[in-house]
Amino acid sequence: MQVTTKAIVLSSLKYGDTSLIVKAFTASEGIKSYLLKGVLTAKKGKLKAAYFQPLMQLELVANHRNKGSLENIREAKVAYHYQSFHTDIVKNAMTLFLAEMLGNSIHEEEQNHGLFEFLQAALQWLDAHDDIANFHIFFLLELTKYLGFYPDTSGLETGNFDLLEGEFTNTPSLNPMITGENLNYFKQLLGINFDKVNTVRMKKTNRQDLLKSLVLYFELHLQGFRKPKSLAVLNEVFS
Repeated sequence: MQVTTKAIVLSSLKYGDTSLIVKAFTASEGIKSYLLKGVLTAKKGKLKAAYFQPLMQLELVANHRNKGSLENIREAKVAYHYQSFHTDIVKNAMTLFLAEMLGNSIHEEEQNHGLFEFLQAALQWLDAHDDIANFHIFFLLELTKYLGFYPDTSGLETGNFDLLEGEFTNTPSLNPMITGENLNYFKQLLGINFDKVNTVRMKKTNRQDLLKSLVLYFELHLQGFRKPKSLAVLNEVFS
């Protein structure tokens, strides 16, 4: 079946000397993996290797056989041209980290219109803004809305956030918790939007602690989730 769909690239792996295997989140059918034969050596044609960098927003004409095997892309064009995404060193590190987080978190081969629109808008916001130190933390927090484990905010005035239960509590337990100063910043990030994200002023160490807690939160709530290798690179860039 031939489909035309928007897609966001999550990863591309070299296959042999000339080809790529690309994993993308499509607007029409969720996660799809494609084999792009000869794309690394092709001088002409409708597919260029540069299109398949992490988090590129594309429009694809593809053949989807939906048999669990690698699919085929006939044509690709850039749907949104990033200005600073892959050239700014901080945004680039963030891009690699977020692409890996998304690749480890989204597995459904079905349409999720709300999630696709969120990703599209959030990534365009990142491209257009410069004060982005908290972006990745807020992005992951918002992402949990679409993955089904957004924090239960009913006990917001309490003194701990239980990462395993996904709720605020006054009852200490052996579960991993967000507490103290980090909890204060965590609460400030709940219920705001991207335009307010730079109003939360936190120190570098708090930001790293909070990010570590959020990655653990994903690990606790998503089966088979793998901690991203690019987390160390991101921390290095921000230190």
